[in-house]
Amino acid sequence: MSLFQRIRRSIFRGTLNPQTETERKRAVINTLILHIHPPTINEKNLKFTHTWGLGGMALVMVMIQAVTGVLLKFVYSPFPGRAYESIIILQNEVLFGQLIRNIHYWSAILLIIFTFLHLLRVYFTGAFYHPRQFNWVIGLCLFFLVIFSNFTGYLLPWDQLAFWAVTICTSMVAYIPWIGTWLQKMIRGGAEVGPASLSIFYAFHTVIIPICIFILMAFHFWRVRKASGVVIPRSHNQEEKEEREEREKKYVSTIPNLVVREVVVGLILVAFILVLALLFNAPLGDKANPGLSPNPTKAPWYFVGIQELLLHFFPLFAVLIIPVFITAALFLLPYLKYDSTRSGTWFHSVKGRRMGITAAATALVLTPTFIIANEFFFDFEAWLPGVPTVISSGLIPVSIVLAAVSLLYQLVKKKYSASKNEAIQALFILLLTGFIIITITGMWFRGEGMALAWPWK
Repeated sequence: MSLFQRIRRSIFRGTLNPQTETERKRAVINTLILHIHPPTINEKNLKFTHTWGLGGMALVMVMIQAVTGVLLKFVYSPFPGRAYESIIILQNEVLFGQLIRNIHYWSAILLIIFTFLHLLRVYFTGAFYHPRQFNWVIGLCLFFLVIFSNFTGYLLPWDQLAFWAVTICTSMVAYIPWIGTWLQKMIRGGAEVGPASLSIFYAFHTVIIPICIFILMAFHFWRVRKASGVVIPRSHNQEEKEEREEREKKYVSTIPNLVVREVVVGLILVAFILVLALLFNAPLGDKANPGLSPNPTKAPWYFVGIQELLLHFFPLFAVLIIPVFITAALFLLPYLKYDSTRSGTWFHSVKGRRMGITAAATALVLTPTFIIANEFFFDFEAWLPGVPTVISSGLIPVSIVLAAVSLLYQLVKKKYSASKNEAIQALFILLLTGFIIITITGMWFRGEGMALAWPWK
């Protein structure tokens, strides 16, 4: 009998023919676990630093969101006249109400962060090549669902911060040609953010989006299982191939070797959330006042990058063309023709890692330079009087940015004699770093009237 067969037999002992109550309980647990895990796992895949447990941590955050969300529904009232007051009652009169809201708030933010980092981990270890291309698409859909779950929940407290942030975001939709105004009214439930908006957001936040997330999560896990689990870590040194292949033959049972590690990470994460929720309360401003807009009025932090783009580009480009182009590129990434489809190596190679550092450093210099120059020196609309705004502040600056990015791509590829994998990865890092800087600028360096300002002033 092979090692694999012996391990499999030990795992299912008491599962196929349970005789006692203990064996029956073990059978149920093992069956559930082995639906999302293979019976055995490569021992090298147990190394925490390979995946950092990000997918599992995102799952823990989803479960915390579901439990705390159900508890909040017992008190929350989704009507403008009572929504804000129900939050006040929850925080001041309900036992542990403030703590439950804090946990829900912070776990929602961490869910975005963990999902985002998980996507980066998948990309930078090449875990999106065949046969995992479609699972990358599912992961992106989950990421966007998580963002929209946060966005729909953002309005529910019905305070000034939430009301005007949602007003800003839904106002951006109106810039979409032909269907913008219609789409904005459909999202808001009318011309303005009001009672219908709150009902729509509440329905999506508590029913529609959670159902979609749970369905896609199940499909996502099944696809991981179908692709034989997570990718196997590889060494940059090709001379170690034989040694690596020998290590890959070492299999251990999933229960308890992997499951115990997952439980420990989950418990540590729950403890961290509890400490965070005890130390920092979820923000709640004054009750929403449609007649008094705060200055500055900003979108939620995960959309503030698009708001920042509006300050530099014509709305059609900032709200539609640039986001749609980047989103389409992300979905198409695994289906491009690459020189190699080897998975498991961080940043593809040592050269790829060096190129990534160069790309990040370039974005760290050029992005702030562009923001400052566009703020104080280069006003294409003023320089080109009589030229349509869509050209002077849209087509021209976007063309300049595209030309600069294309030139940098060609220079880096030529300088490093890079493969297509390494060159595309460097471009990905360049754009990612640039967008992160734009988001940080919008969050912390925009003051009254959305003018550049130091955050500590």
